[in-house]
Amino acid sequence: MNKFLKEFKDRGFFYQCTNEDELSSLMDNEKIKAYIGFDCTAESLHVGSLLQIMCLRLLQKNGHRPIVLLGGGTTRIGDPSGKDKTRKILSEEEIEKNIKNIQNILKKFLDNNNPKTKPIFVNNYMWLKNLNYISFLRDIGKHFTINRMLTFDSVKLRLDREQSLSYMEFNYMILQAYDFLELNKNENCVLQIGGSDQWGNIVNGVELIKRYSNKQSYGLTTPLITLANGAKMGKSENGAIWLDEKLLSAYDYWQFWRNTDDRDVVKFLKIFTDLENDKIENKINININDLKILLANEATKMLHGKRAAENSEQAAKEAFSGNSLGSNLPSIKIKAKDLDQRINIIELVVLSKLETSKSEIRRLIKGNAIKINDKTISDEKLIINNKLFNNNYLKLSIGKKRHIKIEKN
Repeated sequence: MNKFLKEFKDRGFFYQCTNEDELSSLMDNEKIKAYIGFDCTAESLHVGSLLQIMCLRLLQKNGHRPIVLLGGGTTRIGDPSGKDKTRKILSEEEIEKNIKNIQNILKKFLDNNNPKTKPIFVNNYMWLKNLNYISFLRDIGKHFTINRMLTFDSVKLRLDREQSLSYMEFNYMILQAYDFLELNKNENCVLQIGGSDQWGNIVNGVELIKRYSNKQSYGLTTPLITLANGAKMGKSENGAIWLDEKLLSAYDYWQFWRNTDDRDVVKFLKIFTDLENDKIENKINININDLKILLANEATKMLHGKRAAENSEQAAKEAFSGNSLGSNLPSIKIKAKDLDQRINIIELVVLSKLETSKSEIRRLIKGNAIKINDKTISDEKLIINNKLFNNNYLKLSIGKKRHIKIEKN
């Protein structure tokens, strides 16, 4: 088996492949271009996209060249795959801003120096914006049948639930297939990789290329990654785990991985780090908490750098031990004059963004889960005053794992 595909399987990336033997032979004999598409409906990707990013890294590792398609055109429509309802339509300015930010995030994960494997960034708006509707229907639409399109999960599930599916969204799979055709023609891209929910769309692209130009191309999908507790990857009790530090600090990102369920640690080390599988296997018998720290450090280093990973580990040790305020904890600033407005503990927690629901904060206080400077707070009407600050700082904690430093200025 081809080296890339073998590691793809060994690490747990593999779900389905079109014509796997032929693809394996092709990748043994030449370096190929493969693409993955990313939605641009938000200003950042979250860890739900991280498996696809690791696929791009694996392509580069094996000498192949990844193409990153940023869906500036298709984002204007919305992918119905896995969705229960039509997405909000974004403005042109919002989409362009999202594209730039997501591209910068992806560059952190990828090698941008080797000219042979340097990622190619493309925006499908460049070829979709000027499509002639009549010509498109005649040249591309004729290769699709409504009968077949209705069988794909992205459409079928919505209809089975009697949830509306707009004609605009119904066209998405044709446009994604057309993206593959364009990349095949212009970049000699022969492989599309995507999540398992994209299988129908990917197969459409492979078939369109075959019918349109009689060329062979391939599709490869990854499994849906869920946590051991059944939750969807990318979410936490406090919201999405963003890859942009403006939306989620390096410390909170580190903590997400450090808090991985015991049952998921080895699997996540294989999927979300660059550690070789044999090294991971050799570490299986060490203390589970040490494995979690290894996972957190490797994942954080990849996105935020080695120093951020080290600082996050140190901050976690200080917070857990109750050692002063923890110089490496994430922090927010509060104006001294705001204290004169008599901010109470509930308002302080909301301000910190550790928790935003006031009813949930009250519940946490009743459960003795909220602390200031490692002292339990039992009064939900507690007023935050200057006496609680030590050298203009105080530490706010929820449970054992969520901490933030409040700085008065």
